[in-house]
Amino acid sequence: MTDNREESLDERRRRLAAELAQRGVADKTEERDEIRAEETRKGYGMAMKISSEFISAVIVGAILGYLFDHFVGTGPWGMIVMLLLGFCAGVLNVMRTVGMVASPHPADRRMDLKDKGEDL
Repeated sequence: MTDNREESLDERRRRLAAELAQRGVADKTEERDEIRAEETRKGYGMAMKISSEFISAVIVGAILGYLFDHFVGTGPWGMIVMLLLGFCAGVLNVMRTVGMVASPHPADRRMDLKDKGEDL
């Protein structure tokens, strides 16, 4: 009778260990999926930030060019020039965000101001 009970207990322990192992694998799979989903969300967020910065720079350039043309009466030239400047500013913002162009280090900016004789 004791052998039968011990065998039954050993069998239940084996089943429990197998179930725990399966759940551990499932938990690891869910954790990996969550990490991938988080990286995807970060990528979408970065894409939205970059595209909105670019589009807003172009739109601001176009609006400023239109206003310049309207008040000065220069025809389409103010709009064309400001639109191109807005496009360049947008490209520069995108490159800074991506990291291809570094923004000036604060220490470098201070040195430039000292060279010009300006107070901080």
